[in-house]
Amino acid sequence: MRQYAEYSDQYIDGEWRPSGDAGSITVLNPATEQVLATVPAGGTTDVDTAVTAARRAARAWGTTTPEERLVLLTRLRDGIAAAQNEITETVVAELGSPVGFAGAVHAGLPLAVATSYLTLLAEHPFEERIGNSVVHAEPAGVVAAITPWNYPLHQIVAKTVPALAAGCPVVLKPAEDTPLVARLFARLVHAAGFPAGVFNLVTGTGAVAGAALVGHRDVDLVSFTGSTAVGRQVAETAGRGLKRVSLELGGKSANVVLPGADLARAVKANVANVFANSGQTCNALTRLLVHEDQYEEAVARAEEVAAQYRPGDPTDPQTRIGPLVNARQLAQVRGYIDGALAEGARLVVGGSEPVTEPATGYYVRPTVLADVTPEMTVAQEEVFGPVLAILRYRDEDHAAELANGTPYGLAGGVWARDTDTAAAFARRLDTGQVDLNGGRFNPLAPFGGYKSSGLGRELGRHGLEEFLQYKSLQY
Repeated sequence: MRQYAEYSDQYIDGEWRPSGDAGSITVLNPATEQVLATVPAGGTTDVDTAVTAARRAARAWGTTTPEERLVLLTRLRDGIAAAQNEITETVVAELGSPVGFAGAVHAGLPLAVATSYLTLLAEHPFEERIGNSVVHAEPAGVVAAITPWNYPLHQIVAKTVPALAAGCPVVLKPAEDTPLVARLFARLVHAAGFPAGVFNLVTGTGAVAGAALVGHRDVDLVSFTGSTAVGRQVAETAGRGLKRVSLELGGKSANVVLPGADLARAVKANVANVFANSGQTCNALTRLLVHEDQYEEAVARAEEVAAQYRPGDPTDPQTRIGPLVNARQLAQVRGYIDGALAEGARLVVGGSEPVTEPATGYYVRPTVLADVTPEMTVAQEEVFGPVLAILRYRDEDHAAELANGTPYGLAGGVWARDTDTAAAFARRLDTGQVDLNGGRFNPLAPFGGYKSSGLGRELGRHGLEEFLQYKSLQY
């Protein structure tokens, strides 16, 4: 059991200093509904102080060599490795992630991403000769990193580490629901010995601290992950200042099972994908598209698999699905389920009725919906909860039309009798990533979306290049 903590400081200019803004944010454990901590609700004062520190550090940090940056980033990576247990415990407490998933993904994935950037930084060509020109890749400037609560440390690492590797100073504004793992990360940055001002942390709300950061005159690039609605606001504000933006936004991804595929394996993998992290995953494959001849078999298999997922105490290693992050999210997911049933969907398993065991926490029943049609709200909008919608299609053209028939284009899946068939169909999908026959997530591949799912890419070489700008010298 974590002890209650009351924090009043922000990490700015290389030290923990009292917040210059009034107010605080209460951090709750979503499984127990008890208060974990309070952190400062930073505002314009803290943001301005942090950005000023980053601007002051920008020139010196931007002229360091890749080798110099590599030394510090290696220390940071080693710190993340040594803190795996503390990271896991923190994410279990403030997000409610089951401990097994938290250790493997919420702690393990940031370590893998940080490690990948050590290799990329060592190998990246920051200088290139093209004809009579030498092209220099230089840091893009002061970065505002605004991260979400659903994968709190992964998103911090996916933005901060490549930005630092590129030579950019960073001001991080984490989500207000999960600021404790961000404070832990700041401690690791400090212990690694980065120069003052190169990394700064301001906790606060999106409406105040986030808005102040996006609109600050001395921020050069905004990297934001969150909802599409807020992403549009970020882009509008950044556009007025001609700032570069990288936006990783919502998704309503389709998993298409083609005739001849292993239906049982595809359905099992799809249920696991949607229920992981309590469904709070932007690239979750929340629409399962099955040929009409196999539709009822797929529904029956989904019901059987979903029955194995029961909400439980996230500190119990046997628990596979924990609570949602807060009461607002719980109400939203229940509303989507009720709305789908009102529009004619068939409830296969789950539903919006309150969970009685555990007795406390923001739990929702893992839900499978059948007879979902493409115009239904649950087929068009991001639910961000453990809700799988199953749709039927007539032929491959119809399947492609359905898969592409939402405003989003973040991810997707295709199952077929062989990978060549799956790959051919995947090329028809308007989306940034597609898993073929259950292909695993690759932290070296670019991650990002088409359409309303965002702008730019994270992870791998493409993620590093988001934080670089180019200067040509002609000889």
